[in-house]
Amino acid sequence: MSLAAALSGLQGVAIAGWGAIMLLLTFTGEPDGLVQSLTGSVTVILLAVLPLAAGHGLWRLRRWSRGPAVLTQMLALPAAWYMVQTGGGWLVAAVPLAVTAVVILGCLMSPAAAEALGVTPPGGAAADGPGGTSAPGRSA
Repeated sequence: MSLAAALSGLQGVAIAGWGAIMLLLTFTGEPDGLVQSLTGSVTVILLAVLPLAAGHGLWRLRRWSRGPAVLTQMLALPAAWYMVQTGGGWLVAAVPLAVTAVVILGCLMSPAAAEALGVTPPGGAAADGPGGTSAPGRSA
């Protein structure tokens, strides 16, 4: 679980860094449009919140964090594919993005992760009360 948390946090830091560089270039470079460049850089910085929050939640073993972490990785895979198709310098970013997304998804889908986060399939062990008996009011 700590690997998924660390990689998710690393993705968030990388996205925030990319947004910060875009913001810096907005003011030091010659953007095509100031408003468009500013909006794009702020949007990228805000997008960094999702993997950072998911990484923090995974680190603290919070049940809610699995959903945002999986969502982030499911969005990262098509983005990496697009970057590969674009080629050039994007390939340098696409490979680490794809690899980290697959590793994080693998970690999050493992039975150990489900147990650590308290996520079980419907009708699974969570439906049982203490001692493996069905909870009152529930049929087995």
